[in-house]
Amino acid sequence: MKKLVISTGAGISAESGISTFRDADGLWENYPVMEVCSADGFARNPALVHKFYSDRRLQLQQAQPNAAHLGLVELEKHFDVYVITQNVDDLHERAGSKNILHLHGELMKARALDDESLTFRLTPETCVTTPETVIEGHHVRPHIVFFQEAVPNFEPATALAAEADIFVIIGTSLAVYPAAALLHYVRKGVPVYYIDPRPAAVPAGVHVIKAPATEGVKILAQELKKYY
Repeated sequence: MKKLVISTGAGISAESGISTFRDADGLWENYPVMEVCSADGFARNPALVHKFYSDRRLQLQQAQPNAAHLGLVELEKHFDVYVITQNVDDLHERAGSKNILHLHGELMKARALDDESLTFRLTPETCVTTPETVIEGHHVRPHIVFFQEAVPNFEPATALAAEADIFVIIGTSLAVYPAAALLHYVRKGVPVYYIDPRPAAVPAGVHVIKAPATEGVKILAQELKKYY
């Protein structure tokens, strides 16, 4: 069974009603990005950052996996599928994908402030946190990779990209690093597909599917039949 490695960005969740990470004006949900998504912002105003991510968790409860998420699960019938996602939502999990690597953290988890190896899964009932929240004796923070912090899962992601027999990129502008660099770890000669309604410039040989994620994954599924 061929290894199919899929890198997903905000575009795959946009059709589920999840707001994209930021608009051209540098805002996310009307907040300056660096106030709510940076280590400095969290140090300055942890209450604001907790509120921001609590609101995102509440928003996430109203969203459902869309046809693109479900289409990737269907591909597991024919390929050894691994999803590397920049998204912090849990829509891939809820769709049923088995192998998911989150590059930028997970919205429905909190992390101990005094031990970064300790994470706690949140539920719809416990998803609102504050600087005073204590879980199992630990004050917590959102389990999110802020700007100014390292991306601990990038090395495992590059290993997956290098092992891919087929590599797919869905719903990303290829402007966020280091995630955008994964393409450069794919072995020469491996088929690469890129799904996006407004695709960025890509190297020659990349198969571009200019479509939203839901439509693009249907097209991709037809294209990939040649490999099984």
